[in-house]
Order: sequence, then structure tokens, then C-alpha cells
Amino acid sequence: MAKQQQYERTDRIASEIMREAERIIREDVSDPRTECMFSITHVDVTRDLRYAKVYVSVYEEEKREPMMKALKSAAGFIRHNIGRRVQLRYTPELLFELDTTIEYGVHIASLINQVRKTEGSQSDEE
Repeated sequence: MAKQQQYERTDRIASEIMREAERIIREDVSDPRTECMFSITHVDVTRDLRYAKVYVSVYEEEKREPMMKALKSAAGFIRHNIGRRVQLRYTPELLFELDTTIEYGVHIASLINQVRKTEGSQSDEE
């Protein structure tokens, strides 16, 4: 029972961090490299609440690397502001990771469509 409560707590903390981090990046980070289309897709918080891995999806491919560099350099600022907004004894250290799962999903969908088209044209020939 206690483990389930622990997981629920880390999930709640992860969702709070996700919401606040996105708000802070959009409103308070003044780095021009962060002015692009992005979304925080997921946050994983360790059970000891020391680290939070923040997965960021950047829609414009050419802006991914500059955005990730900007986030890594602003991690302390973002963490400090999260600490002020979310009531935690210890604010986790933020580790930003590029999330390419959306792009991968689009790629897989296009491959499936190609297979369907070739199967459809083969069945028309028969």
C-alpha cells in the first residue's frame, strides 16, 4: 500500500513540475533560443525526488539543438522558480532530454500507409 502511495505522489509531483516548467520556459526564460514551438511531453521523477527527467518535443528540427542547449543552461533558473511555485522540501534537479517519439510515430504511420498502398495496388492487379 505504501509503495502505491509513493508512486501516486511522484506522479503528482511530476505533473506539477511538467506544468510549471512549461509555464516558466514560455513566460520567464528570456533566452531567444526558447522561442519556438515545443511541448513538454513527460516528466519522470526518481522515487527519492532528487532528479526529474524532463522530456521536451521541439517541432522545428533546426531549432532542436539550440533549444536543448538553452534549456540545459537555464536548468538552474527553471529549478529555482519551480521551487518557489511548488511546495516541496527538496526541488529535484532537472535533466532535459529531447523527445522524438512524436516524430517516430509519424514515421511509423507513413510506413504503414506505404505498406497499405502497395498491398492495395497488388490486390487490384490480381
